[in-house]
Amino acid sequence: MTDELARRIAALIPRAKADLAELVAIPSVADPRQYPPEKCREAAEWVAAAFTEAGLRDVHLEETPDGSHAVIGHRPPPPGAPTVLLYCHYDVQPSLDAAAWTSPPFELTERDGRWYGRGSADCKGNIVMHLTALRALGDDLPVGVKLVAEGSEEQGTGGLEAYLPPHAGELHADALLVCDTGNAAVGVPTATTSLRGVTTVLVTVSTLGGDVHSGMFGGPAPDALAALIRMLDSLRDADGGTRVDGLDCRGTWAGVGYDEQRFRTDAGVLDGVRLTGGGTVADRLWARPAVTVLGIDCPPVVGSAAAIPATARARVSLRVPPGTEAFPAQEALIAHLRAAAPWGVRVEIERESAGSPFRAATGGPAYAALDRAVREVYGTALSFLGQGGSIPLCDVLARTYPEAEIILMGVEEPRCLIHAPNESVDPGEIEHMAHVEALFLRNYADSARP
Repeated sequence: MTDELARRIAALIPRAKADLAELVAIPSVADPRQYPPEKCREAAEWVAAAFTEAGLRDVHLEETPDGSHAVIGHRPPPPGAPTVLLYCHYDVQPSLDAAAWTSPPFELTERDGRWYGRGSADCKGNIVMHLTALRALGDDLPVGVKLVAEGSEEQGTGGLEAYLPPHAGELHADALLVCDTGNAAVGVPTATTSLRGVTTVLVTVSTLGGDVHSGMFGGPAPDALAALIRMLDSLRDADGGTRVDGLDCRGTWAGVGYDEQRFRTDAGVLDGVRLTGGGTVADRLWARPAVTVLGIDCPPVVGSAAAIPATARARVSLRVPPGTEAFPAQEALIAHLRAAAPWGVRVEIERESAGSPFRAATGGPAYAALDRAVREVYGTALSFLGQGGSIPLCDVLARTYPEAEIILMGVEEPRCLIHAPNESVDPGEIEHMAHVEALFLRNYADSARP
């Protein structure tokens, strides 16, 4: 039966490519300042139609509190069988610098054995993985299935997180497949068991009533950009490691590590540039807070004048590991920045969203069923890794369904370059992970029965 299932899935890959091409062609960026909102609606309707065709019932769009639409559907379980929730998101990151793309960002392009395009991996590749697994099983689906496809995950505006608690019964399941991560490398089947949380703030520094001539006033007149730079620099130690007063920045990772040379390759670190911080790469990625200056508003180099900046603004992100709560971490970051402000400058700090970290329990029947599936497909045991990124929904799912097993998996891997120009997916990972998912659904039907 496994060989037959593998043949079915292999035969479905041309359709998976066609589906992914249609999805990638829809620029479903959930930011109306940059992209028309009707494109997100178009992607949601595409997802609803596709999962209806794949056998789910009552697939429909639900508006969430942030104005985005979640696609929700289900297929009832056979008597006595468990139910699995399949998660994905159809919104994508913006294309960023179009000139940095080798091929058009919203056109699926095959090159060197990979499929390129924005969202090809994160997360439209995972949508196609779900569809391929369901189509391969067809009517031979031994568990109940529920679907939720989110429409604003990349924007972090929390629509689905707010929608879920008052609609808990609608999405309740015994196991939750959160398919927005992936493998440690191509061919290395991996479940993500640890996610850092994230919090961001906007910090604005003001020093003058307006910009003034640097020749007439430079020296005693306080430079807002220089003050901001000092504040941001205080968030790192001499080695570049994160330093936020009130947070433990010395945690260690006890799981599978991350080879430093492979990390340098995966991250595209330039020759001769040292990694920041101390400890192992895994410590720094998965067990410690990590600060990033996401952007700065200040006079650009081109067109700049001989003037002292009166104001400057930065957006600062802080990733936090399990064991550190996001909201207290945000308060610590704010207090640190205020304390680091020099010369009595005026500081205004705006709190943005905060998502809690997550750690999965891996000892239940769903993880056992997944391990059996990956052994059949990949010929090796399931690996467990952390992720430096965050999925705030996981913490909401864990609180809402404390008895459910939560599994984070998918088609993404380091070469995908998610969120960057030239995002891509390995079609072999779509095929193999769809096979894993189909086998998991079949295995879990047996292992979860009393």
